[in-house]
Amino acid sequence: MNLKSIGYAMGITILAAACNKYRTQVNENGLKYQVFEHEDDARKAKLGDIMSFHLVLKNGTDSTLRDTYKEGNPVKMVLQQPPFKGSFEEGLAMLAAGDSAKFLVNADTLFARMMQPMPPMIKKGSELSFTVKVLSVLTSEEFQKQQAEAGTKQKTIDAKVIEDFLAKNNLKAKARKTASGLYYIPQVEGTGPSPSQGDNVKVHYTGKFLDGKEFDSSKNQGKPLELQVGQGMVIPGWEEGILLMKKGEKGLLVIPSGLAYGPEAYGPIPGNSVLQFEMELIDFAKGPTQPAAPAVPPTR
Repeated sequence: MNLKSIGYAMGITILAAACNKYRTQVNENGLKYQVFEHEDDARKAKLGDIMSFHLVLKNGTDSTLRDTYKEGNPVKMVLQQPPFKGSFEEGLAMLAAGDSAKFLVNADTLFARMMQPMPPMIKKGSELSFTVKVLSVLTSEEFQKQQAEAGTKQKTIDAKVIEDFLAKNNLKAKARKTASGLYYIPQVEGTGPSPSQGDNVKVHYTGKFLDGKEFDSSKNQGKPLELQVGQGMVIPGWEEGILLMKKGEKGLLVIPSGLAYGPEAYGPIPGNSVLQFEMELIDFAKGPTQPAAPAVPPTR
């Protein structure tokens, strides 16, 4: 066999291997999948692990329903027992850190299991394609440690961003800093006491990025927001900031990302965003009295 023939044979072998690698396969539960990248020695996900991955979700006509690359924020998900045979979670359990693959899931089965009607952009009898690139696989303990370290680092970054913002806008003299890192700048003083945990409050607000771009406002909705403080209905920076105000008071909250929406994107708000909120406490009233805890019999 001459060199030309050897080269041709090698080319055929490589092409066959590549076709075999990317071919659509079917597991024992009927899940269709294609593997694009796989490392045998990489860390494979186990139930309870936290997987971070990019996802491109498409319907049966190849229209993109979600693309976390464009969102700029990968999915973080606890790997759980697959809810049905041939599910997306079953496919994730096949992957390791660094792997990439596509999974085809029956849309009828998925939405039936979710107990939700089929959306108009998804046809009955079609398949949804989940194309995944796994970025990391961590145990719960490793994930919590990573988050804590990232949070500590972000606090330092946020503190510098806020200091620069206050200095640029000549707000340092009026700003009150709390132990959590929240800043409150009174603008119009109120009267009387401040609300307490559990009180029902009525507030007007306008949320802005530090560059002044507005992303939300109760005034655009034509009515103030009503909520009960201390029930986790709003971000922590609000919970703390409202308790600093008096009835009729107006002020500015400058909220570090850890007291706002944290590292994850939230609608138009990118992850790790320091935010400012123009707040007005219109009124508040005492919340419902909590029932007394049952008496504990004395121990003998």
